[in-house]
Amino acid sequence: MSHYAFHERGKDVTLEADFVVVGSGAGGATAAAALARGGARVVVVESGAWRDPPDYPSTTYGTMRDLFDDWGSTFTRGRAFWPIVQARTVGGTTVINSAIAVRTPGDIFQQWEREHGVGGDAFATAMWTYQDELETELSVELVPERAKGRSNLLASDADAALKFGGHVMKRYVKGCEGNGQCLQGCKALKKQSTNLNFIPEVMALGGDIVSCAPVKRVLFEGKGAVGVEGSFAHPLTRARGGKFTVRAKKAVIVAASATHSPALLERSGVKSKALGKYFRAHPGTGIFGCYDEPVDMNIGATQGWASTQFRTDPGLKLETLAIPPEMVASRLAGGGTQLMEHVREYRHLAMWVHACRAESVGTVKNGFGDKPVVHYQLDEKDMLRFRDGMSLVARMHFAAGAKAIIPGIHGMPYKLGPDEVKLLESAPLDPRAYVAVLSHLFGGCVMGSDPSRSVVDANGRVHGYEGLVVADASAIPTNLGVNPQHTIMSLARYFANQLLS
Repeated sequence: MSHYAFHERGKDVTLEADFVVVGSGAGGATAAAALARGGARVVVVESGAWRDPPDYPSTTYGTMRDLFDDWGSTFTRGRAFWPIVQARTVGGTTVINSAIAVRTPGDIFQQWEREHGVGGDAFATAMWTYQDELETELSVELVPERAKGRSNLLASDADAALKFGGHVMKRYVKGCEGNGQCLQGCKALKKQSTNLNFIPEVMALGGDIVSCAPVKRVLFEGKGAVGVEGSFAHPLTRARGGKFTVRAKKAVIVAASATHSPALLERSGVKSKALGKYFRAHPGTGIFGCYDEPVDMNIGATQGWASTQFRTDPGLKLETLAIPPEMVASRLAGGGTQLMEHVREYRHLAMWVHACRAESVGTVKNGFGDKPVVHYQLDEKDMLRFRDGMSLVARMHFAAGAKAIIPGIHGMPYKLGPDEVKLLESAPLDPRAYVAVLSHLFGGCVMGSDPSRSVVDANGRVHGYEGLVVADASAIPTNLGVNPQHTIMSLARYFANQLLS
């Protein structure tokens, strides 16, 4: 086993394995571990650097510099420029997310079978079996009482009053201490990100890890994928280093994310009518509740409460979310002394969010410098759904005893009181009025039985090619309406085991 990090120009690396896996996040690491357990020699190639938990930054600035994909500078192109949340490090986005484990809803498999010709009962049974295994392997647990923090407890109080069908979250965390550092990486080694389990397991089973290594292209002989190549990138300066080539005897598994996987296949010359299409996401935003007593949202689990009661009607998920002080300041109005006056209220703020199960679709293309270009915007129906989410979150805050809310909507008052919450029902439908982000990404290399409308088949294999598999969120053909990590991991394990059979 070896770890190949940044190599300077002139110091090239050439490796060979049974399988090469591009990406080390939820999809890539899970697929790699399954293949290694099956006796295969595996090489995992990751564009980002290997960061040990003691080296995780504590600030938002450091996190964006060291752990985010290109400083978090990937935005949607459309009427609004909304940032897309993704990591660039060994472990992928599992390092910077809140490790939320939600089983794939049964209606999703029915929808896939009905609309895309994949899925069905046998497929669902296999996926849920893998999800059972993953919950054991990754120590999935309810957020413990000691780690909830006041923000999550207030949300539970609001849920009890409004009957929103909420629950304490299950997460891939072993003994959460409630340090509120999920988004910056868990230095306490409690969050079970893939850089702490599956990647070391691959190495223990004889595999290699190549980091600081963005893949330029997949290599082909005829229609058969035979490896990947690219150049190392310095973890801080991004300066180009030596070249790397990894040959694959059996298959190349692409798991670079819903944005990077379609872009990689495009620049590798893969021909598919559906490549880069059917991109979907969970656009979301938050509302601050202002409370008389300190909340201290930075104390406790970053996320600990959620509701999926509105998943199908109107199509929303509600969650608590604690963000660092720097990110809070970026969402408050004003500058100079006015901004500082607003920031003084930090200890009394609780942030709760909604994630919209949007039906709008977008596209992903390979852009300048191999940076994915995402065209995406919400239609009027989704904006109405999005606005409904704001009203639900606002009602929760007032049910929990908030004296005011900060909606963060351009053109509306900075604060609204309990008697003004109905103003949200007539809030603008222009997406530019909202401070929103895209998380939970889907599509771009979607599964399906029809090659004219899909990129991969029910086993993740790219239509028309040999030895090329996609094993990440880009293969998911619909919006799940729930956090996707469990689905991504079980899909990746399923696809990997199909390669071994």
